[in-house]
Amino acid sequence: MIQVILPAHLKNLARVSGPVSLEVKGVATVRSVLDAVEGAYPVLLGTLRDQSTKKRRAFVRFFADGRDFSLEADDFPLPEAVASGREPFLVIGAIAGG
Repeated sequence: MIQVILPAHLKNLARVSGPVSLEVKGVATVRSVLDAVEGAYPVLLGTLRDQSTKKRRAFVRFFADGRDFSLEADDFPLPEAVASGREPFLVIGAIAGG
């Protein structure tokens, strides 16, 4: 089971209060984790990535085991600590401004 931590506004939308535990089929990648999140919580479709292109939304970042996976290829394997559920997969809302 992979642990996914969502930002507060997406937790509210999905009606969850803490980390979500999801079963990911095959190799744990950003794509497979996001597929599992969207499968379990269809209300989040389109919030993390574009529905048609499946590209990451501009102000959403993905972290795993202390590393930014936002710009990695979607099929790049996540660290074993995340795949095994020891460490969470973090979805972070980026902030821009100045």
